[in-house]
Amino acid sequence: MIEQIYNYFSIEMIYLWLNLGVLPFWFMLLFFSQTKICKIFVTSVFPILVFAVVDLYLIFEIYNNGFNFLDSFNLYLSIDELINLFSDKSFVILFWIHFLAINLFCGSWIVRDYQKIGMPKSLAFFPIILTYFIGPFGLLIYWLFRIFFSKRIDLYE
Repeated sequence: MIEQIYNYFSIEMIYLWLNLGVLPFWFMLLFFSQTKICKIFVTSVFPILVFAVVDLYLIFEIYNNGFNFLDSFNLYLSIDELINLFSDKSFVILFWIHFLAINLFCGSWIVRDYQKIGMPKSLAFFPIILTYFIGPFGLLIYWLFRIFFSKRIDLYE
């Protein structure tokens, strides 16, 4: 039984579950951002803990399969080294977890921030969607909306 569970959680299956599992968090951010459930499960540390557990599990499994983590630091040497690292599914899934976690964290920050400054949800809706797909650009658009809404520039907040 445990062997069947272990075989079920392949890298491809974890990738599928990560992509499906993150959607309810984004759905809550977009449509139910004012609810207590959203505050507990999305804008708190809960999703980051979930991603961290999956990340640690994968790091453990990848280590057991002989992945050389020291070679991962070669990505800073050249773009060719980065491309070489992305040819390994193990490295790609670790990158993907980080991408999902950071974008969700940014989306959560946008929700907490627009609620804090009293911005209408309709203004933040588009930047949250952009943050889901292309995190930094969504944050930039939100920051521009925030400047025009609050009529001030906060570079450090």
